[in-house]
Amino acid sequence: MSLLWTSEALVAATDGRPLGPMPDGISGISIDSRSLQPGDAFFAIKGEAMDGHDFVTAAIKAGAGVLVVAEGKLPSLGRLTAPIIVVEDVLAALEKLGVAARTRSQAKIIAVTGSAGKTTTKEALRHVLSAVGKVHASAQSFNNHWGVPLTLARMPADCDYAVFEIGMNHPDEIRPLVKMVRPHVAIVTMIAAAHLGFFRNLDEIAKAKAEIFEGLEPDGAAVLNRDDARFKLLEKMAQAAGVEHVYGFGENARSTFKLTKCELHADHSDIAARISGHDMIARIGAPGRHMVQNILAVLGAAQLVGADLDKVAMALVDLSAERGRGKRHVLRHPGGSTSSHAGGSITLIDESYNANPASMAAAMALLNATPVTGEGRRIAVLGDMLELGDHSAKLHTALADLIVGTGTRTVFLGGPEMRSLAQALPDDIKTEYRAGVEELKPVLLAALKPGDVVMVKSSKGIGFAKLVDALLGKFPAETTSGNQA
Repeated sequence: MSLLWTSEALVAATDGRPLGPMPDGISGISIDSRSLQPGDAFFAIKGEAMDGHDFVTAAIKAGAGVLVVAEGKLPSLGRLTAPIIVVEDVLAALEKLGVAARTRSQAKIIAVTGSAGKTTTKEALRHVLSAVGKVHASAQSFNNHWGVPLTLARMPADCDYAVFEIGMNHPDEIRPLVKMVRPHVAIVTMIAAAHLGFFRNLDEIAKAKAEIFEGLEPDGAAVLNRDDARFKLLEKMAQAAGVEHVYGFGENARSTFKLTKCELHADHSDIAARISGHDMIARIGAPGRHMVQNILAVLGAAQLVGADLDKVAMALVDLSAERGRGKRHVLRHPGGSTSSHAGGSITLIDESYNANPASMAAAMALLNATPVTGEGRRIAVLGDMLELGDHSAKLHTALADLIVGTGTRTVFLGGPEMRSLAQALPDDIKTEYRAGVEELKPVLLAALKPGDVVMVKSSKGIGFAKLVDALLGKFPAETTSGNQA
C-alpha cells in the first residue's frame, strides 16, 4: 500500500493530538463513510445537514485507518477501536492538510472557474495531461469550501500536474480557496447568468469569479474567454490583482489561443488552432461548439504548464463524458427493429447535472446537431434552472426564442419555473408540462418512439437524473459513449 501521508506528517499538518497507536500512514482521505476505502483517514466534518461524528462507527467498519475528530465531540463518541487524531475543528484541520499538500508539491497547478463548463474543462485537462504525466484533479464537482481542501489534501506528493475546479454562488467564496490552491494558471471559462439570484448583474458575477486571480503564483497566468462580453472587465481585474500574463482564447483575432477552423459533427468536432503561434489540428471526441471553446482554454493551459501539445492534441480524440454532462446512450425501443440501423433505437443525451441560460443554449445546439432516424423527432426534456432569483421568470420565458430557433418541435417541461416557458411556446411546438419529475416520467416514457433523440437538461436539484434512470430502466442500452457536452 502506497502512503498518501505518513501518520507523523498527518498529525503535524493538522496540529492534531494522536490517541492510540498510529499506523505508518494513510492511503487516502474520506469525509463519507459510504465511499471510504480501507486505510483511509476519516475526517468527521460537520456539514449543513449531517455531522461526520455520527458516522465514525460506520467508518471504522469500512476500514478507516485513522479518525480525525473534534475535541468537543470526543466525550460523546465513547470507546473507539481505531487510531484517533483529535483537533479543534475538523474542517480547519482538513484545510491545514490541504495547505501542507500544496506546500510539498512540485506539480504545475491549474485552477478553473466560470459560469458554465468548469467540470467539463477540468475533466478535459485531467484527460489530456494524463497523456504526458501523472495528474491529480478534483473528483466530480468538488469545488466548494470542503471540496477544494479535500482535493488538495488528497494530492499525491509526486504528481506532475493538478487541476482544481473552484466554484461559487456568493462573493468572497473563491478568494480563500484559491489562496490555498495557489495555481500557476487560472482559467475563467465564461460569464453567464448562473447564480444570478445572488447578484445584481453579470458584472457582479464576473467580479466574484475574478477573485481567482488573487491566488495566482508569482509569474502565473490568467486564461480568459476572449469572445466573452466581459473579457475586458476580467482582464482589468486580473491586472489589478497583479497578474502580468493575461491570455485570451476564442475566435477573436487577438486571442493567444485562437480557433482558426472548426467543423462540427454530430459526435465530434475537427478544429485547427493557433496556440501561442503554434499551428495545430485536432479531433475532439465530443460534440458541440461550446466544447470547442473549452478545449481552446485546455490547449492554452497545457501549453503554459509546458505539456507536449502534440501529445495533448492526440489525447483529445477519445475524450469521455460523465453522467449528467452529455453522456450519450443508444437505447433499444421495443416498437422498432432490434437493429439500430433500422430505426429501432432512441438516442439519449444526459445533461441532467446542471443548467443555466448559457448551458441551455449549448445543449439545445447539441440536440439540434444530432441526426434522427426514420420518423424520429428531436425532443427536449427541460427542467428548472435554479438560483436565478428575481430574474427567473424572464430567463425561463426567454428560452422560447431559443427553442423556436432550433429543429426541436417536441418539448417536455417540468418544475414550477418551467411553467412560464410552457405558456410562452407557440402552438406549433408540441409541449407537455407537468409540475415535477414524478408527474412527467410516465408521460415521457409513453411518448418515445423509435428514431427519437431525447435530451434531458435541468439543474441538479430538480432531480431530472431520475428521468434518465427511468429511460435506462425501460429501454435496454445498446451502446453508451463518452461524448461530452
